[in-house]
Amino acid sequence: MSQPESAVADSRAGDRARGSSQSGKESLSALAERHGLRRAIARPSLPVYLRQLWERRHFVLTYATSRNVSKYSDSMLGQLWQVLTPLLNAGVYYLMFGLILGQKKDITNYTAFLITGVFVYSYTQRSITGGAKSISGNLSLIRALHFPRAALPLAYTIQEFQQLAISMGVLAVIVLVTGEPLTWMWLLIPVVLLLQTIFNVGMSLLLARIGAFVRDMNQLLPFILRTWLYTSGVFYSIPAKMDGQPAWARILLEFNPPSVFIDLMRHLLLATYPRDLDKFGYPHSSLGQLWLYAAFWAAVALIGGFWYFWRAEERYGRG
Repeated sequence: MSQPESAVADSRAGDRARGSSQSGKESLSALAERHGLRRAIARPSLPVYLRQLWERRHFVLTYATSRNVSKYSDSMLGQLWQVLTPLLNAGVYYLMFGLILGQKKDITNYTAFLITGVFVYSYTQRSITGGAKSISGNLSLIRALHFPRAALPLAYTIQEFQQLAISMGVLAVIVLVTGEPLTWMWLLIPVVLLLQTIFNVGMSLLLARIGAFVRDMNQLLPFILRTWLYTSGVFYSIPAKMDGQPAWARILLEFNPPSVFIDLMRHLLLATYPRDLDKFGYPHSSLGQLWLYAAFWAAVALIGGFWYFWRAEERYGRG
């Protein structure tokens, strides 16, 4: 066979080999599709993902409860620290802001005012902090088991909600002891907590994805949350402090999510709270506006946070 004929024969043989290889690849793909096989790390559709998450609701609850029990297992006072920690923080803030900086004389029942703000803000703060570490701190679990990764930040928020439930009982006692009456508006407290929990879940999911890929976020987060603390009206009345400032600045601070949930809880728990604001003549958001703000932030945080987290589902635990 001449050299040109040999080259043609080799080319045809190569084409047949490549065609056979492509055919084999196509047949394997078709075979996998026919038997319902897919990539192990493929991100499921959003409806499927939600269904998988619901199917593992018992795992989420059990995981949250077990973490809650084990968190203080090595300390002498155990679960009492769930209440003592925010109370001790409130005591420090009362000393600094109530006595030294004189906020106590400007706000009626400053004790209940302050403790309400500390408890409500601490719930959001702890949920976000836990959510930010929920993926990066559980890589071995993620790599060993297949489950919707959103279960982890959700479990961390449920853990904080379980702690809050105990704290709210203590807060109710403190509010009554300080002279506030028990009113029908207390019946709306679970609604506020539900909206805040929805907001916390969304923020936990958002920070979980950021914390999984931007490891420096766990170092920056304490400073961000501390700044958020000082701008959320935990220690002071926002309308009073913003007196003489532009109206947009006051509205911006009152529209701040923690401020909204804190103000709502104070309106429901403290009968003296709205009258304090009216007595000094400072403008403030109405109760109706606060409900709208709370519903808005809950919806935006949950939808945005869940979608943002789900988009990176197949990337968690890799690398």
